Amino acid sequence: MFKRILIANRGEIAQRIIRTCREMGIETVAVYSQADADALYLRQADETICIGAPPGARSYLNIPSIISAAEIADVEAIHPGYGFLSENSHFAEVCNSCNITFIGPSPESIEAVGNKANARALAKKAGVPIVPGSDGPVPDEAVALRTAKRLGYPVMIKAAAGGGGRGMRIARNDPSLVSGFHAAKSEAEAAFGDGTVYLEKYIENPRHVEFQILGDQHGELIHLFERDCSIQRRHQKLVEESPSPLMTPELREAMGAAAIRVAKAAGYHNAGTVEFLVDKHLNFYFIEVNARIQVEHSVTELVTGLDLIEQQIRMAAGEPLSLRQDQVEQRGHAIEVRINAEDPDRDFKPSPGRIEMFVPPGGPGVRLDSHAYSGYRIPPNYDSMIGKLMAHRPTREHAIRCLSRALGEFIIEGPKTTIPLLIKVLDHPEFRSGDHDTGFVARHFGVTPAKVPIKEAR
Repeated sequence: MFKRILIANRGEIAQRIIRTCREMGIETVAVYSQADADALYLRQADETICIGAPPGARSYLNIPSIISAAEIADVEAIHPGYGFLSENSHFAEVCNSCNITFIGPSPESIEAVGNKANARALAKKAGVPIVPGSDGPVPDEAVALRTAKRLGYPVMIKAAAGGGGRGMRIARNDPSLVSGFHAAKSEAEAAFGDGTVYLEKYIENPRHVEFQILGDQHGELIHLFERDCSIQRRHQKLVEESPSPLMTPELREAMGAAAIRVAKAAGYHNAGTVEFLVDKHLNFYFIEVNARIQVEHSVTELVTGLDLIEQQIRMAAGEPLSLRQDQVEQRGHAIEVRINAEDPDRDFKPSPGRIEMFVPPGGPGVRLDSHAYSGYRIPPNYDSMIGKLMAHRPTREHAIRCLSRALGEFIIEGPKTTIPLLIKVLDHPEFRSGDHDTGFVARHFGVTPAKVPIKEAR
């Protein structure tokens, strides 16, 4: 087992990794940008190293700086968290060449699934249903128009690299396809350094369901059941829950088996997520693989009782999986909401700045993963997430009531937050019924598709 791990990330996920490492007896080295000099997780790490200026390109995306810090601190492994360099195959290769273990999948697996167009081809070859779309990347608008005519409108233009809703546009006719094609390419180039896009048939108001997978370096792969992520704003998740209210035993078995087939086709090991869309007839379609731990991994932790960061570390150290598929159980119901420093009444405008008062909720069934505190200044340079609030109770209805109560207790003074919107979402009859889809927020809260602002990778 590793003795020292460097965490190449910030905020909530850096703190989350430190907590598990401390329980495992592993020393941690936390890197930080100048904007994060007062971050809470720095007080919890065994060693801290400043790696650069606030812009991500000069700090959390600066591979030479991170590797230098790892060598100075004499670590054996690097955990990339989520976002930033977590799905960068070149970074994984550099770690390996420096004899530093990358806590994640192999560079080859990241490469195989990191490009969404290539991942579609991989899934199709593995016999997993995919959304009808282009045969690989679309090089120009002429090919895009021909492809859209073949598929039939509406279509979705999607960046082959990256995620988080960036580089995505819906087109319902030729003019919107042409404008959306160039806008998506420009946005993807700015966000990911790769303007490659492809086309898919747009499925109106589907459910978004993903399966958590774990794989060791000895060829064993299991899934940890599903998370429903259908409550979204501009393709960015707001609420996640497990089990999915949509799920039947037959659908769960079929989707879980499909997730494993995709992962095996990619030679995958460590933690990852296979994402699907499910239509109103319960037909499911593969959309992508996230080759990393995800923000919403904690929902799966609550219903399975597993520490997924610990699982990642143990698998990266070469240990075999400690359980079989038939030993994984879902216990109760867990729901998570992402609390962002944004103003829902002003088109979700980011609201960075000083938190004057931070009083977290508590009580039975409540979990909060957050790096914020009273007096903390939210920097404008990164993702606006303040934390993740979760409830785990025996039933879905109980979990909703518990989470609503906890949101009502939460005090964050200073920045605007998404808490008022989240309370309304949880209280809405359609959400409470479980019969909702990815169009829920736009329908009920007036959030219409628009350009997603370019931010840092996390």
